[in-house]
Amino acid sequence: MQPIQIHDVVANEFGQVNEYIVSQLSSDIPLIEQIGYYIISNGGKRLRPLLVLLAARASAELDTTKLNQAIQMATIIEFIHTSTLLHDDVVDESDMRRGKKTANEEWGNAPSVLVGDFLYSRAFQIMVDVGSMRCMSILAKTTNIIAEGEVQQLINCGDPDTSEESYLKVIQYKTAKLFEGAALCGAVIADASTEFQEALRQYGMHVGTAFQLIDDVMDYTSTAEEMGKSVGDDLAEGKPTLPLIYTMKYGEKDAVERVRQAILTGGLEQLETIINDVQNCGAIEYTQQKAQEQADLAIIVIASLPESEYKTALIALANASVKRRN
Repeated sequence: MQPIQIHDVVANEFGQVNEYIVSQLSSDIPLIEQIGYYIISNGGKRLRPLLVLLAARASAELDTTKLNQAIQMATIIEFIHTSTLLHDDVVDESDMRRGKKTANEEWGNAPSVLVGDFLYSRAFQIMVDVGSMRCMSILAKTTNIIAEGEVQQLINCGDPDTSEESYLKVIQYKTAKLFEGAALCGAVIADASTEFQEALRQYGMHVGTAFQLIDDVMDYTSTAEEMGKSVGDDLAEGKPTLPLIYTMKYGEKDAVERVRQAILTGGLEQLETIINDVQNCGAIEYTQQKAQEQADLAIIVIASLPESEYKTALIALANASVKRRN
């Protein structure tokens, strides 16, 4: 099953999510709408809102009220995700995302940060309308943990002694946590059993971790066109991702020193050589293996869900998370 087919099983609901997203970008301040439309419409697979819909559909039958709440919850998740992208691009000084200029490159840092704040606050306005205290509690904790992950990543930047354990904690906080929250809130909205809620929570965490592991692989295996961002961005920011951590542990002596210095200085002077170092020492295969393990765990934990096209789509999504090129 290809990604488009995964979306197809909730195509009607997904269309309603897109319409609702547009309606909730409305503001009396034209610049907010302009930047909001720019970033929201700038490509992307909307995997996190998709996960809300699939989790809700896979765990229970939805009446009209619950379906509308799932659509609102999917929009909330997308707004939270988009706001983090706006803030991340400012922190990372990124100039390209999904093949287009970042909002901070187009309008400047201050408008990007403030529109990110607008999307955060709009997400919580919608959350009040949904009226689920459980979901509000989940997402309040989720956004707090994401912020902690971002700060920890900032601390790790420029530190070549960052451990694999520390790296995994960062990606579970800053990336996987929102996948986890999306899947869990979908199940909560559907009034799924405690067993199904926990299964989908774990599923989201595993898929999100696999997704980020592959994202970090692509920084050393893909072109800028495939990624939609500049090659070597992680290295330029001094981020010790798993491919680099593995290279420093198992690479040849010269490769270890090159990677250490690049992380310390955030330099791209030896980017091509370092890409070869990463590719030649088994770091790519190791990271891909770790991602596959997470995808396999995601599939295992939802085994108890009833058979349906939605469960099939969740399995396909887990598999697709480790086979993507962008």
